[in-house]
Amino acid sequence: MHHTYKTMGVCSRKIDFDLEEGNIVKNVSFHGGCNGNLKAISKLVDGFTAQKISDILKGNTCGMKTTSCADQLAIAVMKAVAEEENKK
Repeated sequence: MHHTYKTMGVCSRKIDFDLEEGNIVKNVSFHGGCNGNLKAISKLVDGFTAQKISDILKGNTCGMKTTSCADQLAIAVMKAVAEEENKK
């Protein structure tokens, strides 16, 4: 299922991704932010479970901010998992 997450406290405005069976994350796309770095993150996490993404990226900060685009992705994928589980 396709998900869009509106980010908070970072340069990117939103994150689009697909959450497939088994909570596999595919097709991550950041809108705004550091283009090269976010494209790299998107490629690196493609095919990971939401939990693995969260385990690796949650809590990552950017400069003086308390979050980062990577941290926002971790939050987004776990929120999507919870939303899909609540629909069952």
